[in-house]
Amino acid sequence: MGSPVLLCADGSDLSLAALRAGLALLAPGTDVVVVTVIDDPDPMLLTGSGHAGPLMSDQEFADAKAVATDQAQSIITATQDELGIGGCASRTISGHPGSAICQLAEELSAAAIVIGSRGRGGIKRAVLGSVSDHVVRNAPCTVLVTGASAGAE
Repeated sequence: MGSPVLLCADGSDLSLAALRAGLALLAPGTDVVVVTVIDDPDPMLLTGSGHAGPLMSDQEFADAKAVATDQAQSIITATQDELGIGGCASRTISGHPGSAICQLAEELSAAAIVIGSRGRGGIKRAVLGSVSDHVVRNAPCTVLVTGASAGAE
């Protein structure tokens, strides 16, 4: 596999529209990797905060992690099916989405990253942050960001 293009999926319709628009720009036969980021359960749920004991048992924590992994796999499969790219490579990663995507791009020597933007502006972006903004500023490769109207007919 050469330098792949990472297709960042979160399971939303906006994400699918963004990836559809990005795929339309790629040369036929380009290697792609569908990527989704999971939120691992907070380890503090196991250890407690120092003021209170743990909120979850080891088994409950493992179960929560398994649910997150299953949800991620469902997102990947649905994305591959919807975009007609079943069988392409995929990765489930964890951590802060922007940082995790950039780290994976570096590990895979990615040629590019395709990611959607929810179009948040001003205060919402300042408060909530922006995964796409982080990726644009920190990725080791080209980044294609498509907005909410991408792929609209």
